[in-house]
Amino acid sequence: MDSFRVHRRFCFDAPEFCQLTLQTLTASQSRAACQDRAARNPRDTQVRDVTFSLAMLLLHSGHRKRKVLEQFQHEADGRMIVNTSYSGRSELRPLSDRELVLSLAANLARDRVCFDAKLNDPIRFREAISALHEIVTSDLTFLPRDKSAYEDWKKAQAQQEASIFRQAIQSAREVVLAGQAPRASDGQIKEHKLARQKYWSARAHLTQQLRRDDRPLWRRLLPSDPIVTVADDILAMEVFSADESSYGCLTIDRDSGFQTAQEPSLGTTNVDYSQQLFDSFQTLRTYRETRFQVNPESFGVTTADRPETREEKIELPDGWLRGFLQLQASMALPMTKVSLGVDAMYSLLAWLKRHRERTGPRAIRFELQDGRSPRLVLEPWGTVIDSPATVFRGNVTSPIRVWGRRRLLTLARILPLAQSVDVYLCGTGLPTFWVVQMGSMRLTLGLSGWTTNDWTRGSAVQLLLPPTEPDPTHLAAAVKKLSQRRSMSSGELAKSLKCSESALTAVTNRLALQGQTICDLNAQVFRWRQVLPMEISDRELGPPHPETDAGRQLVARGVVKVTSRVDAPRGGQIVVGKAENQSCEVLIDGDG
Repeated sequence: MDSFRVHRRFCFDAPEFCQLTLQTLTASQSRAACQDRAARNPRDTQVRDVTFSLAMLLLHSGHRKRKVLEQFQHEADGRMIVNTSYSGRSELRPLSDRELVLSLAANLARDRVCFDAKLNDPIRFREAISALHEIVTSDLTFLPRDKSAYEDWKKAQAQQEASIFRQAIQSAREVVLAGQAPRASDGQIKEHKLARQKYWSARAHLTQQLRRDDRPLWRRLLPSDPIVTVADDILAMEVFSADESSYGCLTIDRDSGFQTAQEPSLGTTNVDYSQQLFDSFQTLRTYRETRFQVNPESFGVTTADRPETREEKIELPDGWLRGFLQLQASMALPMTKVSLGVDAMYSLLAWLKRHRERTGPRAIRFELQDGRSPRLVLEPWGTVIDSPATVFRGNVTSPIRVWGRRRLLTLARILPLAQSVDVYLCGTGLPTFWVVQMGSMRLTLGLSGWTTNDWTRGSAVQLLLPPTEPDPTHLAAAVKKLSQRRSMSSGELAKSLKCSESALTAVTNRLALQGQTICDLNAQVFRWRQVLPMEISDRELGPPHPETDAGRQLVARGVVKVTSRVDAPRGGQIVVGKAENQSCEVLIDGDG
């Protein structure tokens, strides 16, 4: 393992020499190449110390580790490239009139992961996976544009249509009163049917052409294939939205969600996903058995010998990986849990669906008191939504306000199947996690502080994470324990590491930022789940946001001072202060 880590780090530090070493066939040739380069550059001690271990690694690790290294690339211009290899495509195919098989094509470039069992509730799965699809394709980024010409045209069209409508109503009234109401002829009905078929055929053709000819645009809707984890007790599917502000995780209990499964291979992989597969989900019914498979056959063949094997290079958007991992780390922060009844959740979504605010603030205000039902206040209307079916238990807190509430509409489809909703609040303006309980299934929706405040740029989450560095011994021990046991509670992990709570927090935070673990809010355990088949370093994540880095330096030097706070004329506050003797003002609006 040490040699493997040295190899990976060396690949990023000296790509030209790594390429030379990857092409060598024997340890002696690698050593000769190293000696030749060292002779030309005597100060290059890194080459002299690393190359022999690198060559021995290539000889003894075999094709598998080389495949892992080739899967993940960090281009010189900062682009993040993830290589995938799929045997065929994910599909929902019929075995008979009463049985379907949902086969998900797993990424062959990663470790073997497979699962095969019958779904107990296909309808519940259909609705939950559809909600997950809504999350991954959601993009609520605001794009302002000039609508003056459009508004003028719309006004003229409305006047013209109103005039035509009045004339048509008057003519129809006269015809009806005269008893001469016409009926649609067979030819008109046939013509209407043909027109509908032509329209929907054109839409289907456009979708197929876009998927085939404009793959980057299609990938913008789905930046990365879903991550599937097969564990001892659950099966989880994770996605990240296109605007990098929402996270979705569908969790299915293996004991109650599936019938007896064949011997699975535990682990994490990517699965092929497409709009066609999503459309196939809509055909799931209770009268047909549905078998859920994570492509168990594809790992038994050689990739190069299968003509249907597809290899893709997915260019992740800037900051996508960093945002995804920051989200994972924030799930381990101290949070306030609020349970809501389904009736309260329905009232919340129904109000948001029927009303559109025109001015701020646009927050949901949680008013919580120990022993009383939670109260939600929708701003700016002041609408109060109570949850009489639940009682809040916890310390009395000041009201907590959260924004970006329209992203909650992605949960509307699963509301008829929901039994309860648990909300985890980090604080005002900070991330929230909404866990919808559906019997054997759970859907977790993670939201950043507000819609335009994604997990990567301008987010305050990283400022809340532990600033201390974890002990290397504790970190290595945690990796070993979690990779063996697959899941552990914080108490079990602290007892195993024999460390304090603060030291454990630093360890779990680092593992989450490296893409190694995830915090399961419902089970309150840390699960071993690798986003990529290797430890992710700061180089792969890229540098932090420059404004955040500069702000940290100013605060650390103690050169920021607030001199006054006054109420703004139209609401909010005006904060006046100095930073390095530079006067500055900040206007905090009604949204905070």
